[in-house]
Amino acid sequence: MSEQKPAPLPFIDLQAQYRELKHSIDTRIHAVLDHGQYILGPEVKQLEERLAARVGVKHCISCSSGTDALLMALMALGVGPGDEVITSPFTFFATGEMIALLGAVPVMVDIEPDTYNIDPKLIEAAITARTRAIMPVALYGQPAEMDAINEIAARHKLPVIEDAAQSFGAMYKGRHSCALSTIGCTSFFPSKPLGGYGDGGACFTDDDALAVKMHQLRNHGQEARYRHSEIGINGRLDTLQAAILLAKLDVFDRELIARGEVANAYNGTLLALQKTGKLLRIPELRAGRTSPYAQYTVEVEHRDAVIAAMSEAGVPTAVHYPVPMHQQPVFVRSEAGERAAGTLPNAEHAAAHVLSLPLHPYLGRRSMQRVTRALEEAVVKAAAEAPGVPVLVETGKA
Repeated sequence: MSEQKPAPLPFIDLQAQYRELKHSIDTRIHAVLDHGQYILGPEVKQLEERLAARVGVKHCISCSSGTDALLMALMALGVGPGDEVITSPFTFFATGEMIALLGAVPVMVDIEPDTYNIDPKLIEAAITARTRAIMPVALYGQPAEMDAINEIAARHKLPVIEDAAQSFGAMYKGRHSCALSTIGCTSFFPSKPLGGYGDGGACFTDDDALAVKMHQLRNHGQEARYRHSEIGINGRLDTLQAAILLAKLDVFDRELIARGEVANAYNGTLLALQKTGKLLRIPELRAGRTSPYAQYTVEVEHRDAVIAAMSEAGVPTAVHYPVPMHQQPVFVRSEAGERAAGTLPNAEHAAAHVLSLPLHPYLGRRSMQRVTRALEEAVVKAAAEAPGVPVLVETGKA
């Protein structure tokens, strides 16, 4: 009789979260069903006010996705054909996609190998007369080196857009992510630390004029009913999503603590594995920064074999992200890709080695141990079976 495989763990357990918050979520959803204001209902404004207060900025403009948040920020700053926006090559595709969608060129600057964020030491050399903005990404939840980036931007009179899709809830030297630049943009995609049950996003700013413009842009450029002063988008956040986010916001601080506890438990076990050289890298926060751990990401050799072995053990993994921006087919033969070719070794190394592990606020201690045990066994097995590595076979006795 074959041995039964263990039930697979969820990578992110939204069902466990719903069971915990069911009464609050259901109550808020039914309130929307009762009043029937599905577009820009009262919950949208309530959410915006609470988010702005939490982050510590004057304005929060909710929108239909994190992607649209980036688009609205770029549009509000006047980015258009022929312009350049300096950004990271190691990020979700939407970062560069929204720049290119407006006819501008994403100018990709290599990342720091330990934070996976844009290296500020390389930014100034990438600035040209065409540069219109700088867009750092807070990958996996850890903010980029925003003070250095803002200083460079100020010298060149450039705005900064923080792509904080993964870092809502993070802190940087006592300030909240999304409040660290001209405009901060985040995402409420379901898997994010603060996620809805569909797409959603928001822009944050202290600039009154930019706030007015982004409010107009998200609603077809409308300044008054049926009066349009801008070419905009249909970028409104649905009232139902706002209601769900309000329910989740009530427990967000508690969940941030739980996410950090999972990351600390992983670190405590995996640091020893890293010291043996079997793991190339585990997450490390710079001084003065916190992270919501949108992903807990390590670096491994023989990644495909590690993934296969962990899957066999019922432990899911993910790769964020296997193809850096400049190597995406749409960019390879573009100006962006041609300028970036051969200049981004850290991003290319990361894309070939990163591996994300299950992490969510409801992950139990036994499940954490199962994840780290599966990873340790997988990296040992993958190394032993790699081409060129001798495998010792014990011979049987006569």
